[in-house]
Amino acid sequence: MIAFMRSGDGCAWDREQTLDDFKVHFRNESQEVLDALESGDTENLKEELGDVLWHILFMSQIAKERGLFTIDDVMAGINDKIVRRHPHVFGGARKLDTSGEVLGEYRKIKAAEKKRKL
Repeated sequence: MIAFMRSGDGCAWDREQTLDDFKVHFRNESQEVLDALESGDTENLKEELGDVLWHILFMSQIAKERGLFTIDDVMAGINDKIVRRHPHVFGGARKLDTSGEVLGEYRKIKAAEKKRKL
């Protein structure tokens, strides 16, 4: 749908959007999710999560058009990250019994990943 919206038969506003435009759009939508969580309004939360997902799909479409990455790349990346950061679930590492242990290990793994990127 987003590819169509950005096509010549779609919407002029959608065609004009760039990744830079989403700095504001995504911040606003993310704040609306936080507001819905704060208020406990689950109907609004459902709507706002849909808006955030739309923005993720939209930005991924723009990136695809620019030859940067696709939504499939985004999904594969998050899958790989979750598996990598949960060796106690997926990698045969020792079982962690508490959420505190899990969080501690998660933070160590994340810090090591960030350090390798430097």
